[in-house]
Amino acid sequence: MKGILLAGGFGTRLYPLTSAISKQALPIYDKPMIYYPLSVLMLADIRDILIISTKRDIIVFKEMFGNGNQIGINLSYKVQDYPNGIAEALIISEDFIGDDNVCLILGDNFFYGDELIKLIHTISSSKSEATIFGYKVFNPKDFSVVEFDKNYKVLSIEEKPLNPKSNYVIPGIFIYNKKACSIARNLTLSKRGKLEITDVNLEYLKRNKLNLKILSNDVVWLDIKNSSTLLDASILVQNIQSKESTYIASLEEIAYKKGYITKNHLSNLAMPLLKTDYGIYLKKIVDNS
Repeated sequence: MKGILLAGGFGTRLYPLTSAISKQALPIYDKPMIYYPLSVLMLADIRDILIISTKRDIIVFKEMFGNGNQIGINLSYKVQDYPNGIAEALIISEDFIGDDNVCLILGDNFFYGDELIKLIHTISSSKSEATIFGYKVFNPKDFSVVEFDKNYKVLSIEEKPLNPKSNYVIPGIFIYNKKACSIARNLTLSKRGKLEITDVNLEYLKRNKLNLKILSNDVVWLDIKNSSTLLDASILVQNIQSKESTYIASLEEIAYKKGYITKNHLSNLAMPLLKTDYGIYLKKIVDNS
């Protein structure tokens, strides 16, 4: 399975923070926002990853990660000229996807919890054509709402409905087979002038090929829409890291524990950072391994 990390858009709801920098490059506590969705893909053993961003911001991510070899993954990059909708990412990445399945994750979505990683592993070894996730919230009107029966069969999907049929919404992570590219290409623009990922999901539903996995409360999900949710995510990360004496989304640590890089390589990555708590943390992993 390959991964697509969509880190485009103008971040207008976070202005002026985003006046000169990508939304996904803003910090969630002690790391850039993009580290968190990237860590999800890495934890799920997805190592071939395409980052899609704007012409202005893709330079930042190339500087941040390069080709990914230093953390044992293969990164490539493509530009989305204008935020024409999430589904456009499937068109942009068609050559990258090829005949593989793909996990598309949004760069402004924060996930934390082993359950999600286990589900991605399960789905990647199945023959499912399309899988979405359901997450229970108190404000479903603000999201794409999924209705399902007692057997978790999807009955309907509605984008920001006035009268939601359930309290379960679809977070920003989707798993598709290669057919998603042709489905996206044949979409018509929505009233918002976008190629909607909801319409991709509805097409799979129409074909009776859409699966739903419900995420429990053991998984934390935050859609970083504004300054308040950005702060919420930062406080959450700070609290977890302080309580558990660990780092969330430490890409170097993940790469080492997954066997993507060697102990010596991790040591070399830690050495220039020893004046920081992060570098000291990585050095302790080397010393204790």
